[in-house]
Amino acid sequence: MHMPSSVPGMPGTPHTPHEPVIAVRDLCFGYGDEPVLDHVDLTVERGEFLAVLGPNGGGKTTLLKLLLGLLAPRSGSVTLFGGAPQAALPRIGYVPQYSTARLDFPVTVLDVVLMGLAGTRRGLLGRHWSRDATSIDRAREALDQVGLSGMEKRMVGELSGGQRQRAVVARALMAQPELLLLDEPTASIDPQGSFCFFEFLGTLRGPHTLVVVSHDLSIATSTFSNVAFVNRTLVHSRGAGLTPDMLTMLYGHHEKTCPMGAFISSVSGLFPVLPRMDEMKTSAATPPVSADTAPAAPSPTAKDA
Repeated sequence: MHMPSSVPGMPGTPHTPHEPVIAVRDLCFGYGDEPVLDHVDLTVERGEFLAVLGPNGGGKTTLLKLLLGLLAPRSGSVTLFGGAPQAALPRIGYVPQYSTARLDFPVTVLDVVLMGLAGTRRGLLGRHWSRDATSIDRAREALDQVGLSGMEKRMVGELSGGQRQRAVVARALMAQPELLLLDEPTASIDPQGSFCFFEFLGTLRGPHTLVVVSHDLSIATSTFSNVAFVNRTLVHSRGAGLTPDMLTMLYGHHEKTCPMGAFISSVSGLFPVLPRMDEMKTSAATPPVSADTAPAAPSPTAKDA
């Protein structure tokens, strides 16, 4: 699935180089009286590869719907490319979960990818896509980009889970999007294939900005440029890895002597754990101290011992 796009070749809305692709400011949203997102801030720059992680029910999918303009904020703002999400839809590619697709549906890989042009053309019967030579060449280029070159005649049901997801990404690329939003893209892929899939997505960075929503913490070790953790509020870090704040949002605060605290420590050992945001700011503001000028460490006291 992809979001509607303008006709290829038509000029789109210019994007200021220093303007963020996504800007979420003091966003609040809830269903009825139940708050889901509370004072969320997020900035995504052009060419970044962002993982949005968090527990089920933490607000990840709601945030994605707000980015797509399917929901309206209760307060705060969401802008994409400097404007309203609805105005940015022609510049967005959307990759949904694929676990519920019928594998026995008689459609070839090429047909699936050509569906990515459905939103770019209109006729008497509505939106459609064409099998003309130009479209087919473009579809083959998209398949080559996702590593499925030569598979256009195969039936979709013959592909592995990872290959099917790559075909769906190729379909989204047909609209030539600047921003790719992926919702749990590895839901139907085995763990080993998941890491390969995220490595593949990393190759799309540059011409595309990518945002991946997932509940799988293990992907924090993949090639993401940034990680955001959502559980009603949002913590955003620069670099792949988890911060102590993210782990606290997921598991709560526990002393190291608590069994849960010991578990959190063991989880921390599995991922690159980044410093807290306030520590990062303090570190950046403090000049490095050389070994020659550094004060000697105080001798341990009885209390320290």
